[in-house]
Amino acid sequence: MQAVPEYFEFATDRAEFRAPSGRAGVELYRAHIVRHAFEPHTHEAYGFGVIEQGVERFRYQGSDHLAPPDSIVLMNPDVLHTGRAETLGGWRYRMVYIEPALLADITGDAGWWFDDAVVERDRPQGQHLSRLLEALWQTQDPLAFDGLLAQFVAGLRPYVRRQSVTSERSVGRFTDVIDYMQAHLEDRIVLDDLAAVVGLSPFHFLRQFQAQYHATPHQMLMARRLYAAKQWLAQGVTPAEVAARAGLTDQAHLTRAFRNRYGVAPARYQRQVSK
Repeated sequence: MQAVPEYFEFATDRAEFRAPSGRAGVELYRAHIVRHAFEPHTHEAYGFGVIEQGVERFRYQGSDHLAPPDSIVLMNPDVLHTGRAETLGGWRYRMVYIEPALLADITGDAGWWFDDAVVERDRPQGQHLSRLLEALWQTQDPLAFDGLLAQFVAGLRPYVRRQSVTSERSVGRFTDVIDYMQAHLEDRIVLDDLAAVVGLSPFHFLRQFQAQYHATPHQMLMARRLYAAKQWLAQGVTPAEVAARAGLTDQAHLTRAFRNRYGVAPARYQRQVSK
């Protein structure tokens, strides 16, 4: 993995994505982060990973979590989270992002949910899953990839805490607000617009929204915009057009915001996932 200092403020930090050919709905990621701090962002996919070295601190569902070496990280879809190093040497880790429909197809179960964001009590399993993540990154054989992916997912089953056709992220009074954000990514949105969707006064809405999502409406909107930007980039849309579609000021704004959330610049991410 090559360093990408031109896309990080600090030359010590590096990150790389890979979209495997032949299997839609999966994205691989590996990184070594020392000084970069990831701003709140989200993935509509499940995020599963293992810390290989160092300790990560991240904010997730209103709480801070520490992930030490060989710990397993389990993130439910569409939940805002951050990330930064807790140790001087940073942290090195691997992740796989799996869309819910594909996970349900692999497992035969709909609605997997994880209460624990970090599992550190099972280091041998963490090491096993880490080896599978490395193998997934290395293989170029689609059939081998699918077999490894099924093994990896099977290794997560002991940590599933709740299974439900409708997960917690899709219920609650603010679902319509999230839908409104998604439908108006390119527009200028103000607090009054969002409060009107649910018939609340602006600041009462603000308090209630923050209580449910542990994030401000602006943080949520930016997370939605940048996740949409990620999808458009993967489809080959130019960064300039992506910036316009996502309601960002210009391409430079897209570059800063994307890098702060995903660790790479938009153009570099587009090259990585199109290989």
